[in-house]
Amino acid sequence: MKRKLSALALAAALGLSLTACSGGTASSPAPAGSGTPEGTPAQSADSDWAYVEGNGKLKIGYTLFEPMNYIGEDGELTGFETEFATAVCEKLGVEPEFVEINWDAKLLELESKNIDCIWNGMTITPELQEAISISDPYIKNYQVLVIRAADAEKYTSTESLAGAKVDAEAGSAGESTVQNDEFLSQATYTSVVKQTDALLEVKSGAADAAVMDFVLANALAGVGDYSDLMVIPDLELSVEEYGIGFRKGSDVTEKVNQAMQELVDDGTLGTLAEKYELSELLLANQK
Repeated sequence: MKRKLSALALAAALGLSLTACSGGTASSPAPAGSGTPEGTPAQSADSDWAYVEGNGKLKIGYTLFEPMNYIGEDGELTGFETEFATAVCEKLGVEPEFVEINWDAKLLELESKNIDCIWNGMTITPELQEAISISDPYIKNYQVLVIRAADAEKYTSTESLAGAKVDAEAGSAGESTVQNDEFLSQATYTSVVKQTDALLEVKSGAADAAVMDFVLANALAGVGDYSDLMVIPDLELSVEEYGIGFRKGSDVTEKVNQAMQELVDDGTLGTLAEKYELSELLLANQK
């Protein structure tokens, strides 16, 4: 649903630099509780899973993005992705470690092993598919336009925003939508570090509209600090799917896919989607 690379050149460069982490020869069976199914040979020492399992933790790259990852009233990190990742880690027998990142540098964070995966409402794109390994998709998303409620009659379409001031998160699907839309590409565009920064720009009047994920806009626009903002109705831009990103060739990808399917089958993922009002977007519910 969200977030594309800010430049195809970056994706191409990283696609060349990322190396396959899977492979090698099988060794003796893994000990109980190691996260490897009974009777399955352990991964070789040069596999990405062996690296993660050896550390005893999966380092999860995220940004604050409600309702996926955000700070709850108790001051702790929570959200759909937070609980989803924690449940998968429990299946795999490793601990989750959440690492806040700059979204525009997510691939560099992954390649440098500062994180082991990107798990934060990441839109699956052809550029990312070339650069990294991506899990099965699990959530549908699309881009929307957030404006001040007072401008509801003024801004009703992308065409009405040609020449206006528009913000989006750097490296996001929102940014790509601005660049690729016939009319938004004519707007005065400013990239910001976070999607919530784009909301604040609209609220303050520094921008006329923000292009962002429906998931976030639906959670925040018209509520609390953003009560004076609204989503332009009946306007879906760039329908997308979310996936989890891993290093190119990583054998962790398939392990997470298997754990994800188990969480679908036992109802855990559906329960989490309902908790965070994402049931209508959960792909497992659309089959």
